[in-house]
Amino acid sequence: MKKGAVKIAMYLNYFVFAILLNSVGIVILKSQANYGVDELQASILEAFKDLPIAIVSFLVASFLPRIGYKKAMLIGLGLVAIACLSMYFGNSFNAAKILFATVGVSFALIKVSVYSLIGTVTESQQEHNSLMSSIEGVFMIGIALAYFLFPAFNSDSNPDSWLNVYWLLAGLTLVSFSFLFFTPFEESKEIAGVNLADDFAQMFALFAKLLTIVFVISAFLFVMIEQGIMSWLPTFNSKVLHLPENISIMMASILAISLAVGRILAGIITKKINWIWVLSFCIILAMLVVVFVLPKTVGLQVQEINTLTDIPLIGFAFPLVGLFIAPIYPLLNSVVLSALPKKLHSAMTGLIVVFSALGGTLGSRIIGYLFKNEGPENAFYYTLIPMALLLVSFFILKKLTTKNEVTS
Repeated sequence: MKKGAVKIAMYLNYFVFAILLNSVGIVILKSQANYGVDELQASILEAFKDLPIAIVSFLVASFLPRIGYKKAMLIGLGLVAIACLSMYFGNSFNAAKILFATVGVSFALIKVSVYSLIGTVTESQQEHNSLMSSIEGVFMIGIALAYFLFPAFNSDSNPDSWLNVYWLLAGLTLVSFSFLFFTPFEESKEIAGVNLADDFAQMFALFAKLLTIVFVISAFLFVMIEQGIMSWLPTFNSKVLHLPENISIMMASILAISLAVGRILAGIITKKINWIWVLSFCIILAMLVVVFVLPKTVGLQVQEINTLTDIPLIGFAFPLVGLFIAPIYPLLNSVVLSALPKKLHSAMTGLIVVFSALGGTLGSRIIGYLFKNEGPENAFYYTLIPMALLLVSFFILKKLTTKNEVTS
């Protein structure tokens, strides 16, 4: 197995799915404009994306090594290529639901495979942490690109023109499929149990550990914050800052770019500074951004906006919260996976994906509810609650990992 080629395949897969998964905020905005649904109805798209991720991850994660990581990823890429074309021809809110359900199912296969493969192509915890952070960084670059791709195909004179982006996305998916197909793979021989029933038993036994419980709660809280902000930032920009639709979408890319930069920097910083201090510093700064920067953004008096340069500088400030929340997810994942034997990485990744998906769904639904009932100018203040809980969870996790609660 050529480790370099395998890493490139993982980067490509994650890049393609980053664009698709996180276009949900854009499609939420377009669904309100084109398909006549309100904020709460539109937020169901997050559930169509995340619940299949959770269900499929739970069902297949523990025995995915038996199927083969390469085969699983090829299946996921093939399904998504078809779904992109069905969105173009379907052009409806129901077609959007089908698209995100398919993307969710496929991403479950991709993410469990990628996270499990990281352990097979790295030799140390530092190398594991670095590759994990860089892959998640590439994921954020893909997200940022989505905020420019969709507006590039948008047209005020043709409300359906944005759908042409799905031809490009189908093409990118097939490119990734082809590269993966011709990449030589040596599948892992380490399997959790002796049969499928034992695979599930190993997964449930893993979940019974205190460290695992605290960790999945932490992952749940983080994704609740990240997806809640990411999915609704385009709508916030449109309804609070009163920006044109295309500029609202492009402005949301600042969050994704901040997340990408934060994750890449985290891989460098944590080589010298313990993860607990990095994450504690970051979450405190994120809370300060919400407390002190968000009110100035909400109270911003915006004049006529035609380009990004017309927006006052303070309008760019709130999305920079991504720089501080960015390191949390990959570092927490790396800390726990590095403490486990490789044969349990697939099962543990399944738990990560399940609770991440549930956190994303709940986060988007809560923010959607708050946008409708508390007003879009107040909704993001509620992210302070899960942020505070996360800060507490970091120190609990540090104590548990120090005691080495997770054993081989």
